[in-house]
Amino acid sequence: RGRPQPKPRLRAHRLVRASGRAAAGAAQPAGTMAPFARNDKTILEIALPALVGGVLALVFTAYTYATLKREPTGKDVGRPLVDKYGAMIKDGAMAFLKEEYKWLSVFVVLLGGILCALFSVEDQHTKLDGVLTTFAFFLGAILSASAGWLGMMVATDGNTRTTAACAGKEVKDSQGKVTGGTGSLNDGLRVAFKAGSVMGFVVVGLGLVGCAGCFCILAMHQGLGKTESLQILAGFGFGASSIALFARVAGGIYTKAADVGADLVGKVEAGIDEDDPHNPAVIADNVGDNVGDVAGMGADLFESYVGSIIAAATLAKRDNEIALPFWLSACGVVAAMIGTMAVSTNEKGEGWNSNLGALMWALEKGTMLAGAIFLGLGAACCHLLGGMWGAYICVLIGLACGMIIGKITEYFTSFDFAPVKSIKARGATGPATVTIQGLGVGMISCVPTIVVLVCAILGCAAIKGEYGVAIAAVGMLATLGITLATDAYGPVADNAGGLAEMDPAIPDEVRCITDSLDALGNTTAATGKGFAIGSAVLTSLSLLAAFKEQAQLDVSLLAVTDPYVLSGMLFGAMLPYMFAALTMISVGKAAAEIIMEVRDQFHNRPDLVAQDGKTTLKDCIIMASNGEPIPPHMDVIPDSNKCVAISTKSSVREMIAPGAYAILAPLFVGFLVGPRCLVGMLAGGIGSGAMVAIMMSNAGGAWDNAKKYCEKDGTKGLSKVKNADGSLAHPMKKTWYDACVVGDTVGDPFKDTSGPALNILMKLMAILSLVFAQYFESINGGKGLFKL
Repeated sequence: RGRPQPKPRLRAHRLVRASGRAAAGAAQPAGTMAPFARNDKTILEIALPALVGGVLALVFTAYTYATLKREPTGKDVGRPLVDKYGAMIKDGAMAFLKEEYKWLSVFVVLLGGILCALFSVEDQHTKLDGVLTTFAFFLGAILSASAGWLGMMVATDGNTRTTAACAGKEVKDSQGKVTGGTGSLNDGLRVAFKAGSVMGFVVVGLGLVGCAGCFCILAMHQGLGKTESLQILAGFGFGASSIALFARVAGGIYTKAADVGADLVGKVEAGIDEDDPHNPAVIADNVGDNVGDVAGMGADLFESYVGSIIAAATLAKRDNEIALPFWLSACGVVAAMIGTMAVSTNEKGEGWNSNLGALMWALEKGTMLAGAIFLGLGAACCHLLGGMWGAYICVLIGLACGMIIGKITEYFTSFDFAPVKSIKARGATGPATVTIQGLGVGMISCVPTIVVLVCAILGCAAIKGEYGVAIAAVGMLATLGITLATDAYGPVADNAGGLAEMDPAIPDEVRCITDSLDALGNTTAATGKGFAIGSAVLTSLSLLAAFKEQAQLDVSLLAVTDPYVLSGMLFGAMLPYMFAALTMISVGKAAAEIIMEVRDQFHNRPDLVAQDGKTTLKDCIIMASNGEPIPPHMDVIPDSNKCVAISTKSSVREMIAPGAYAILAPLFVGFLVGPRCLVGMLAGGIGSGAMVAIMMSNAGGAWDNAKKYCEKDGTKGLSKVKNADGSLAHPMKKTWYDACVVGDTVGDPFKDTSGPALNILMKLMAILSLVFAQYFESINGGKGLFKL
């Protein structure tokens, strides 16, 4: 038609891949249809199961949420104070999300505009490349943010209902004396897990509908085949990663700033209980459990979930391999839904003396059932897709890898095992030895975890190459609905325990039940972090392999001894340490503001007085630390809103630097030095990031449960016993317990801020590189602006 031939060689590269990238490089005869040519029926065959699975997950979410809303609240069981404090937690959580999303919306719009401009400069596939990439980016960001919002809303509804389920209605004798309640451990477990299930299945549902739906829209567009559509679909993963990073960092800073402030001033200095309502930071602390471990973890695993699907489909060599990750994810939804029905327990709830193994079995039997059903459905999928038994073995390896890593993490972080007990034992000689022992436990925990990951990667690579590693990540994450439900259960149970402690009318028997749920939640939270790290490593490696392929890099140029690759590896290995440093420093700064505010309210706020006009907040703190009952007319309510506002403002402010640094680092290397150096940077970042993430998460979890072990074995109780003259009866126990509290405080940003955020750093850098792969490769023949 007289149109000149397009100049950019990017188009030629894509046409080569679109015409049969894996067909041994054979040229196709003129007039034959390329294997990856657009075909509407084939596109639906690939994506329809995932779309149906996503819709099923969302329907299941709506049903579960409706049943949760029918559960009794505190008011229904005669505990209105539980609802009051629960409403304060929910208001604080929503205020944080609104402030965070206000800033993130500006960031997403600006970055989307940059993507649209960059991808519209050259006619790569169609004239709408920029618009389509931006559409995918916006969709991924919106769905990731929506998953966090919905999960947070349900978790803050579930905490009050879990407390109410544990308490039940009061039972009175013939004289009207309260003799107990109708609540039970199984009732509380059922309600808390129901709230966690909403988080798990909303992530899976939105992820599948968004990813598969976006693929269908792109693949049906004129001029785009499956391969080109998958290249643009990487923008969806980039949008999800961007939101996940900021949600994880900001949520982690919020929760640990409030937690450190509440612990140091409340427990160590004032000697009051962890969730005493007289502590001004206690509401912010409970809000933080939700913004960090619900919204943050949900966004993290949403990113891993869609990233593994995109990576596997991008590395596929034929249609059946493209379809497999979508089909497997749909099977995982069905398996996870069935698995949730098996969660229950017959344990009575004896607080920290409960049989933690029996409680874990209440959740594990659900995940194991889901895994068994998934393996059966996965085998059917592989058979229908032409006998893909090599890929099936990789899926089996991925699923087993996730379970083994969870058990390894449980061993190093549960107070039933030697590592945590060894940390608690070091408390006899002070906080320094507790800190040293905890660091040692965290470092040595890297050994078995990395060995399992290495074996899984080598095994999958031997069977199916890079695609095998990618499909193993899909297998590990396929039953994410129930896996994330067990993880999100943790903060709901933690909040329920806090609410039970805040209401002085709730008897000790109910607190034993909530303590049992909390003990289980601590373990599931720790194992969930290990699972998230393992899935992040496999997903990042798969995205790295996809980037290498999209950038058309010659494998012979990627030797470890190549100075460009080696320099990139050194630079990449440094990045997790810098990222962890920034987030740790941010927690320290934010926590300092909380500490100053709590101290000020304890000592310098004469306006905080009781109804009698005399009793101050400091007086109430003294009575609470001595275990004295506080009459209602002498009780003082602290200004909790001030601490919530400080945590919100500081966390949103401090999230900017780590987030910007994570996005700019791969762009800086890719544009200036080229994709060869960037491959080294990504490899170094994954290797270093995995080690630091495992060490920090497990060390923090071990420190936390060492403190909990002090509560279980009576050390905490003995530390408060006083003689007739007011002196401590067991001063050594006080020193012991305080040392473990300090260790827990050091570990807080380890396990809930820096460690988990490194997962997203690895994945974000890899998916960002994949999105810009063709641009990096086009700059001076892949040598970057410096022409090195």
